[in-house]
Amino acid sequence: MDYDATITDVDTFNVLVAHEAGEQKWHALEERLHSRAMTLREVLAAEASLITCTLEEADAFLASETHFDFYFAKFATDCNERGVPLTILSSGVAPLIERALQRNGVAGIPVRANAVEVRPDGWIMHFRDDSDNGGDKAADVREAKARGAKTVYIGDGVSDFEAALEADRRFAKTGHALERYLRKRRATFREFSNFSEVAAALF
Repeated sequence: MDYDATITDVDTFNVLVAHEAGEQKWHALEERLHSRAMTLREVLAAEASLITCTLEEADAFLASETHFDFYFAKFATDCNERGVPLTILSSGVAPLIERALQRNGVAGIPVRANAVEVRPDGWIMHFRDDSDNGGDKAADVREAKARGAKTVYIGDGVSDFEAALEADRRFAKTGHALERYLRKRRATFREFSNFSEVAAALF
């Protein structure tokens, strides 16, 4: 399951970078990503270098500017009661995601995301693998399937493309890149606007 713009209403890392560096610098990097002049990994590293606040300051800002899906906490509870393990796979920053989960009453969900070295002259991202997305989510899905698990992937964006295709079932956020990609590939999936719809389809 993805985090940014899947569990949250927006991409929280983008919001933080735009706040710290300014919209113009953020847009310039995003344009290089969309034109494929830079990989997601390269863009994330460059964006992280523009952040100069502490983790605590970043978390406080995101708490005021971004929101969780209203139905996510109940979805997490439903999964726990049914013995369905959840894992968050993100190209973002693990300590920020973990803080947000704690704030929203859903601490304890495993998070596979990137570490960060917080420096006053700019953060340094420490990626969890060598993939262009800064985290190979498809490899995580394959790992779960190799253990014999039935896999469900829930996401919205470009970094979710391959992971969604690897999963046994897939959900794509309405109106986002993953939905368009899966339609183009003619892959079977369910679109969703919030986690109550995911829960209804699964349970």
